[in-house]
Amino acid sequence: MTTDDAYPAEREPGAARAGRRGARRAFFAAMLRKPAQIGAVAPSSPSLAGVIASVVPTAGGPVVVELGPGTGAVTTAIDARLDPGARHLAVELDPRMAGFLRQAHPGLEVVEGDAAKLQTLLAERGVEHADAVVSGLPWALFDDTTQSSILGQVAAVIGDSGAFTTFAYRHGMALSAARRFRHALHTAFAEVTLTPTVWRNLPPAFGYVCRHPRTP
Repeated sequence: MTTDDAYPAEREPGAARAGRRGARRAFFAAMLRKPAQIGAVAPSSPSLAGVIASVVPTAGGPVVVELGPGTGAVTTAIDARLDPGARHLAVELDPRMAGFLRQAHPGLEVVEGDAAKLQTLLAERGVEHADAVVSGLPWALFDDTTQSSILGQVAAVIGDSGAFTTFAYRHGMALSAARRFRHALHTAFAEVTLTPTVWRNLPPAFGYVCRHPRTP
């Protein structure tokens, strides 16, 4: 099975398609409301969401933290992998998006706050370690200091046993902002790998999978 065939839209149940339509409406409403906080042009496709969520353990009651979940495209893929004993927290800055997530994903622990304060937000909820951190944050919109701060906190949270994933658009790989972010990833993590490109996404995208934080 190829990456693009992992979640064929034509096989989705009617309820899933309706949910995706509602998510798209919420996404575009947020884009109109706060365009400077939305780095994507459309919600992640199910195929891309599946790739990004692939580091989430499927057993053992893991703790999973999602950054910038937006309308929950990746949230759905994460939830599909989790067993009943798992804990899934989603950090969302936009209050309306947070409200949408609570309604669409009743079992999700929605944390309203800034990912730049990740360790504080998690500590307030008794979380010191996460088995996986999955991000949909618009990294290109952050300056170097903010990128380094968030990645440093992610590294501290996952430790040497966890994994961190995020995504980038294929067409932007040569841009200075993309090169700057790759440098930040390699500065924070000893292992940074790229997933295959998901062509059935708007626009085509790939994932970064990061492990083994470097010692400060």
